[in-house]
Amino acid sequence: MSTETGRDETAEERADRRWQELIQEIRVAQTGVQILFGFLLTVAFTPVFHGLATTDKTTYMVTVVLGSLATGALIGPVAFHRLVTGRRMKPETVRWAARMTFVGLVLLLATCSAALFLVLRVASDNSLVPWLVGGVVGWYLLCWFALPLWVRIRHTSEE
Repeated sequence: MSTETGRDETAEERADRRWQELIQEIRVAQTGVQILFGFLLTVAFTPVFHGLATTDKTTYMVTVVLGSLATGALIGPVAFHRLVTGRRMKPETVRWAARMTFVGLVLLLATCSAALFLVLRVASDNSLVPWLVGGVVGWYLLCWFALPLWVRIRHTSEE
């Protein structure tokens, strides 16, 4: 039994626990990215889309590609697990799934930022749009990465 994590669990039990935790996290992110991606896919079929400037259409295409990549990265761990299940590779599966989830979160950040930029640009055509989007990106970075890393560093034991 390992006490590396402060728990009395085997490596297999730890991998099972981490997998369950990761899957719960992925469910939240997957739902958000799938809803956003679904809405993005419908935009090209609206009458307003054809009147958009070339820059806005390009921003839209980049946003759709980012949403597609985020969707793939966040669904990837499920496919990964399905393909390697039963091979006694749970610790490796958890590590790879966690990496894909992190990449998916970065891509989701990029997708949300690009979508916000596009919507604000089309809605207002105001010079404040990049500043507003920059502020939101800063907020995402703070909530999704900076704060958790700060807590991790502050509360990680050196033992």
